[in-house]
Amino acid sequence: MDLIILTDGVYHLVEVTKQMTAGIELFDEIDCFSLCDIIRLRLKEYSETLNLYNMNNGSGYFYGCMCR
Repeated sequence: MDLIILTDGVYHLVEVTKQMTAGIELFDEIDCFSLCDIIRLRLKEYSETLNLYNMNNGSGYFYGCMCR
């Protein structure tokens, strides 16, 4: 799974790593989109004025996930 991040007007695919999912405990099998929602809640902050999800580390704006 890759995260779709907008940085400086260009969309980037960032591969989800084990470090990004550290501390997430799953008790049942979930699909890719549910995992995307969990990761989104963990890695972003919502900007109401921009109506965008800012990444916590300042790397850009979160737009979604690409499941493979």
